[in-house]
Amino acid sequence: MTSPAPIMLGEHEELPEGLPDGTFWPGPDTLVLMNRPIRDDADPVRLSRFADNRWDLNAGIFEDHARSQTLNFEIIPESLRLATKYYVWQLINHPKARTMRRSTTGRTALHTIEIFFYGSLQHVLKWFAAQGITEFCQITHDMLWAYLDALDADDVAIHKRYRRLTEVRRLWIQRDLLPFFLRLPEAPPWEGEDTQDLLERTRGDRENRTKRIGEHTMQALLRWSIRFMEDFSEDILAAWDEHRTLLARRPEHMRGNRRRRKSGELKADVVAYIDRLRSRGESLPGTRREDGTLEIAWRHIASQLNCANSIYLTVSGRMIIESGLPIDEDIYLDTPVTAELDGQPWHPRIPFDQVPQLARLLSTACFVIVAYLSGARVGEVLNLRRGCVSLDDITGLWLMQGLYFKGAEDEDGNKIPEGTVREDPWVVIKLVAQAVAILERLHESHLLFPNRLKPIKQTPGKEPKRRGEARSDRIIAEDLAKFIIWVNERCQQLGRRDSIPADPGGTIAPSRFRRTLAWFIRRKPRGLIAASIQYGHTYTRMLQGYAGSYEAGFLDDYAFEDWLFRMEGIAEDERRLLAGEHISGPAADAYRYRVQAASREFAGRVLNSERHARDVLGNPLLQIHHGEGMTCVLNPATAACQLKGPADDPMVTPDIDDCRPRCQCLARTDRDIAVIQERVDELTEIVADPLAPRIRHAREQHELERLRMIIEEHERGAQQ
Repeated sequence: MTSPAPIMLGEHEELPEGLPDGTFWPGPDTLVLMNRPIRDDADPVRLSRFADNRWDLNAGIFEDHARSQTLNFEIIPESLRLATKYYVWQLINHPKARTMRRSTTGRTALHTIEIFFYGSLQHVLKWFAAQGITEFCQITHDMLWAYLDALDADDVAIHKRYRRLTEVRRLWIQRDLLPFFLRLPEAPPWEGEDTQDLLERTRGDRENRTKRIGEHTMQALLRWSIRFMEDFSEDILAAWDEHRTLLARRPEHMRGNRRRRKSGELKADVVAYIDRLRSRGESLPGTRREDGTLEIAWRHIASQLNCANSIYLTVSGRMIIESGLPIDEDIYLDTPVTAELDGQPWHPRIPFDQVPQLARLLSTACFVIVAYLSGARVGEVLNLRRGCVSLDDITGLWLMQGLYFKGAEDEDGNKIPEGTVREDPWVVIKLVAQAVAILERLHESHLLFPNRLKPIKQTPGKEPKRRGEARSDRIIAEDLAKFIIWVNERCQQLGRRDSIPADPGGTIAPSRFRRTLAWFIRRKPRGLIAASIQYGHTYTRMLQGYAGSYEAGFLDDYAFEDWLFRMEGIAEDERRLLAGEHISGPAADAYRYRVQAASREFAGRVLNSERHARDVLGNPLLQIHHGEGMTCVLNPATAACQLKGPADDPMVTPDIDDCRPRCQCLARTDRDIAVIQERVDELTEIVADPLAPRIRHAREQHELERLRMIIEEHERGAQQ
């Protein structure tokens, strides 16, 4: 990482009036990223200058999965274009450029600048330009109020209004860094009134709108991903190796490097080649011409025999032509298909041209496994490096190490663009480790998910704008769609019923995996997640393994799902109480109070963030946990079971599998009594069995009597 020295070939002769001390004023040839870290692989000659109307930010973007990011000032009205360039340049380079309130970082990230430039700032500036504004200092308070009315008159969506007003405030808070002609009025916009009060509405985009992937869709997607990894991977890897070997032998790659053959050596190889095809009942590789006739694929044969493409002109070529073997209309690999589906080969003979697609599908399947079963963010997964997974011999845990970008800051609160190595690695299951091992065999890249599995030669001066080598969010989403299409087409061809159903939430974006995993862990912590994969972790190990740490963000996703789950439970509990459900047990009164109070407290509550959900979960009113034949009204101070987590942790829960019969936190609903009655019926049959061992008989008789007493006590209370 380097920081280029300022280049000022055409500086202004005079500085603008009112330029504050410490503010550097750019000239036409000043680098756009003058005061930003630059990637080591960036070409200094291609770095954007202030005078350019399109600023390329990619040299300052370190996330390998990031898309190409540029600022096109031609979309800004010409009357405000230069002023806007001066303003944005200061946002990028001034060391004291301020971020908006509530922001946890010092300087605004390049990616964020690009987002608000296109999403909000351009629209604000177009309106001001239409009012005849050529310098920001011409904007008045009355004009700002008029802009507020214009947003209402144009019926701009509420979340867009919030963002556009934010850009006006962002411009205002930079006053101390800008010369006079770029400053808004000294008084705060709209007299400092809060945006929510100005608009008299809350913004809807503050709530997390990431949709979970439907249960059946996710199970099928994971099941097929695991099938690719466990069953098909060896065939695909072998085919991919053969494909790459044949490509490397093509004449354009072997020019000047091919070994000279001894006399008669090629002829012997051709004889062996023909005999091999004949013994396997195979045809010569071929292609179909436009006129419908077949021709031998000489280029492929030359790669197979590792000889010149001109073999068809030689005696050896004549031997192939006169061999009597038929010509196929496709080119197949020698790699056999060994894996099976329903007792049949999972794929017919693999054509040469289909191998890159299968390799990409295998990579995508591994992405599903790694991303979904680790709980890592998409960007963190796409930036994983070779060698990121290891087995801790002491704990027996599989650990996955990687970079994180969200929240990676230096001591001054500025974003660290190249990311930071996670202090706490993810704890993952063996399936993830196996997927990583396959990815490391699939290619030579230092990244697990490179954009191209096979590097391509780049022409000097024509390098792509996007410097990162990893797949972007958009590309991996497209790969997921192609994976689903391939699976469903294969299911249709084979008459299988385990295709991947369309998701009710729409297109499957990789960003939806974390929320879906949180849902599965909360709703089905003891169940199976596709393909009979059972979580072998304990509850705490699951959460801490997937989350890594609270800062990783996964626990906030889990908290949001936990909030929804508990609120659904509270609503159902209240409905049954109002319908006359009886409650017994030492915590019966606490149960009734919490259900009624929680309904009053939280009905209609809107959460602004997942972290807000985690904070709210600490409220004692929500500490009601239903188990098998019992309900825990948790009070950590008196609970008899082993709590899952520290007592002061808002996510602490009881161990309902280890419920103690005399615990003061116990309550029993009519639903619990129904479950206990089923158990009583089972025990009654066991106790009545004369062949049951005496020890077992006595034990079950004791349990039967205890359960009957619980039922009798509950029924007596219901009759009062």
